[in-house]
Amino acid sequence: MAARRIAVVTAGLSTPSSTRMLGDRLAHAALAALRARGIDATSDVFELRDYAHDLTDNLLTGFAPAPLEQMINTVVSADGIIAVTPIFSTSYSGLFKSFIDVLDPQALSGTPVLIGANAGTARHSLAIDYAIRPLFTYLHANPVPTGVFAASSDWGANADEVAPLGSRVDRGAREFADAIAAREPVQDADPFDPSSYLGEGRSFGHLLGGLSGE
Repeated sequence: MAARRIAVVTAGLSTPSSTRMLGDRLAHAALAALRARGIDATSDVFELRDYAHDLTDNLLTGFAPAPLEQMINTVVSADGIIAVTPIFSTSYSGLFKSFIDVLDPQALSGTPVLIGANAGTARHSLAIDYAIRPLFTYLHANPVPTGVFAASSDWGANADEVAPLGSRVDRGAREFADAIAAREPVQDADPFDPSSYLGEGRSFGHLLGGLSGE
């Protein structure tokens, strides 16, 4: 069976970051779940804070600097994506949204996505379903039913004993692995094919035209 590759995108701002910690935990569980199904898998992890300036340049000019372009191509060509954002003002972070905004609208069509989010308190847990899930649904991605939210208390002694973080991570990882297993492996795109970075049916004229009126 062909090996699969998942991309982990985290939008934490600090170092170390609890957002990255949650992303790593989800990735570890997802890889284990895939291997339990007899599927070899690897992961690529990206912290958006490392691309913050490039994302701004892309939004202003319509063109991605080389490091950002390489990262985007790796993410959109993955068999599945784990996306984790901190919750600010009851929604995803601006850095996370900036990354979504530079993607081709069709780039994630059908791609399984495991959503993760973290915040100081569990009061923000519904943000996964009212803010983040609709974002990926709009992009025609396939977010799995279980989104994993982690409050600060989930990392300490007063963690949720009714639905522990570990059980939520494992459940989301199983659903994610099932969604990846149900699809054909993604074929590596030709790096010299413009559709691999412009999107199917797009042209350089589309990018230039997209700058007008903004």
